[in-house]
Amino acid sequence: MKTIKDKQILVGADFAGFPLKEAVVEHLKSKGWTVTDVGVRSPEDDDTDLMFHRVGLRVGSMISEGEFERALLFCGTGMGIHIAASKCPHVHAGVVESVPAARRAITGNGVNVLAMGAFYVAPKMGCDIADAFLTADLGTDYEWWHNFYEFHKLAIDELEAFDYEEYKKNGFKVKHLGDYDLKLETKPEE
Repeated sequence: MKTIKDKQILVGADFAGFPLKEAVVEHLKSKGWTVTDVGVRSPEDDDTDLMFHRVGLRVGSMISEGEFERALLFCGTGMGIHIAASKCPHVHAGVVESVPAARRAITGNGVNVLAMGAFYVAPKMGCDIADAFLTADLGTDYEWWHNFYEFHKLAIDELEAFDYEEYKKNGFKVKHLGDYDLKLETKPEE
């Protein structure tokens, strides 16, 4: 598997996300990242295999198959390409438009595919979002919250184990793999 620790990242964009993807890729390469691009690579690229949903499915399948640990996706809104990637098993995708949302997507939700929309995210912001996503892990910076890691890891584990037919047979109740306190906490003064 190509990992974040080894500075390996998978990217994909459709024609609308191409300009933002290019800015982010240039930024990452300048920081020593190896980037594998499976989407649109030229403004003239008109290959219909590179429609947003097809790129999303390609990236999602590469995450599902364990080829890459994480990926960045780009389309006009970030929504369509993320929905497509989410169809693949073991993909936990999110769409973000800010640095705090990107950081929380990985630290609190273990997102392994992060999507951005070029209609809403400026190139510099896209670079900052990528940095936030790629320099954190589940639980990073939230150790002060009682059971933060365990609470969120449980959610990820239950989503990984989720079987819709079993859920339906169980009266639409999730099979619990464990439980933790449900309360928000205030960060203690330092």
